[in-house]
Amino acid sequence: MPATRSPGSLLRHILVSRVQAVFNDRGKGETPVVRSRDALFEPESVIWRVHGDVTTMMIGGVTALLLQMLHPAALAGVWEHSTFRDDMLGRLRRTAKFIAITTYAERELAEAAIEKVKAVHEYVHGTLEDGMPYRASDPRLLAWVHVCETIGFLDAWIAYGEPGMSHADQDTYVQQAGLVARAMGADPVPESRAEAEALIKEFMPELRADSRTHAVAGMVLSQPSPSLAASPAQHLLMQAAVDLLPDWAQVMHKRRLHRPLRPLVRSGALAMARTLHWAFAGARRSPTGT
Repeated sequence: MPATRSPGSLLRHILVSRVQAVFNDRGKGETPVVRSRDALFEPESVIWRVHGDVTTMMIGGVTALLLQMLHPAALAGVWEHSTFRDDMLGRLRRTAKFIAITTYAERELAEAAIEKVKAVHEYVHGTLEDGMPYRASDPRLLAWVHVCETIGFLDAWIAYGEPGMSHADQDTYVQQAGLVARAMGADPVPESRAEAEALIKEFMPELRADSRTHAVAGMVLSQPSPSLAASPAQHLLMQAAVDLLPDWAQVMHKRRLHRPLRPLVRSGALAMARTLHWAFAGARRSPTGT
């Protein structure tokens, strides 16, 4: 006779299954990435810790997207060469899968994933409205995309995963994330938290926010939820992502949480992070691997 699951075990199973269904298209036979001891990074590494939390990665990922699109060339590449307007969930899944593979999967799989994305980048190019050419494989543009992701993921982890994260561990995370960025062709690549912040400041004169920026941000923040039940949680995560933006970026996007809402959003996101951490820890699984 099969053992009956306890209420806690059943709840863990439901939460894990629903989250993993968001990141894996079961209709296409997609399955979570299996963690390997032969990955690009050691299992005890800081990057494994940061990238292993689903709530903070979702919040940080949206924050990174909002930052990235403030660069005209990054926005043009997405607008003109991406299917995100028709397949936002698919884009989310592909991005999450790439991060999972390059963090946790066997080294050969990670290297193959990097080469695949580099090949796609070669076809992404065009001309901006001011006549300046752009290409996704440009090392400096790749550096911008990378530093936005690095700071987005790191700040979300500190806010909702590890508020007491040491400066040394923050620098280590930036260094480890830089390994994949260099393999992608990014240059310059920061080696510390301070260098990452300095690089963002260096890019600021190049950043813009126009009607197309606001339209894309609106699409990202109001994308349909995978299910009606998940809609409130998704809305909360989007609000938390906006809240995590630097003040200057919130001004450029014309998006800022009203002061009375901030404690509610932050406490709600923290509760969600702790709940999903409990679910995956209890199931001995991660959102992206077993």
